Amino acid sequence: MRNNRALLSNLGGKIGSAMRKYTPLMILIGLVILFSFISPNFLTSFNMLIMVRQVSFAAISAVGLMFVMIGGAIDLSIGSQIVLTNIVLAILMADFDVPPILAIPIILVLGTALGVFNGFLSNKLKIHSLIITLGTASIYKGVGYIIADSRNIMGFPDSFRWFGQGYIGPIPVPIVIMIIVALLGSFVLTRTYFGRYVFALGGNEEAARLAGVNVNLMKVTLFAICGFVSGITSVLLLSRVFAGQVSTGQGIEFDCLTAALLGGVSFKGGEGTVFGLLTGILIIGVLNNAMQLASFPDFSQSVVKGAVLLIAVGFDQYQKTRKARETIARVPVQG
Repeated sequence: MRNNRALLSNLGGKIGSAMRKYTPLMILIGLVILFSFISPNFLTSFNMLIMVRQVSFAAISAVGLMFVMIGGAIDLSIGSQIVLTNIVLAILMADFDVPPILAIPIILVLGTALGVFNGFLSNKLKIHSLIITLGTASIYKGVGYIIADSRNIMGFPDSFRWFGQGYIGPIPVPIVIMIIVALLGSFVLTRTYFGRYVFALGGNEEAARLAGVNVNLMKVTLFAICGFVSGITSVLLLSRVFAGQVSTGQGIEFDCLTAALLGGVSFKGGEGTVFGLLTGILIIGVLNNAMQLASFPDFSQSVVKGAVLLIAVGFDQYQKTRKARETIARVPVQG
């Protein structure tokens, strides 16, 4: 009898795990099928390419956010980091004639430094990173507005267009870079000791510390990765828009966070995969694209996005609760 109970419990655990893993993918497939019937222009190769290119910018930043979230923290300053680095990059090239080959590495270093600053404050102030990055987001955005001086910054070399508007074969450059960043992120998280430390930190910080992990250094490193990756996004967005604007990148953290939660990256840390993250970002892309094809007004799109974020947070909490119950159910009863 006990063996049967244990067998059923294990089977239930495996089914629950499979459902948690593949539910976002099933949602994505369902949305694609639904919108392909609603709009004849939706499931065309041209529209699919446009949609993936649109989400590629957020997807790249979302990989950086995923590292921070799996490590048990959060970074809400991503959009503001992009505002600042986008303006600085524009000024370097337009006002100081710095060639892209030099300006881009400078911006990647600046993005990394902004991330390091977030991690440093998180360690020193001992306040939840959500509060820290809300504060730094305001600072970064404010500095961006100040140095932009209420102007659109233009006058870049034509060669700079390639990063946001060019193609490698038939594939847009941003999509290629998204794939590279996603593959590297997946490799680091699943195939390296550093990746194991990230999951350990998010799963149980004190246990990770007792196991010899330098917790403070890890936190700074994760925020630095997020800042570096956001620097990449900033370069691509500026190249795409081809004008330095303070509006560029604002709100991108909203899509990144929603996609991460939809894709199974836990708000509490210790869980997440790049596959799930990309599935989540594609769900956001499909919804955005479908609403644009249907000519939804901007405020209606905001309502839908807000609802999706709440659903994603609720789904994350449901997963946590269900997993905890399954763990308790698998504990053998004594006597």
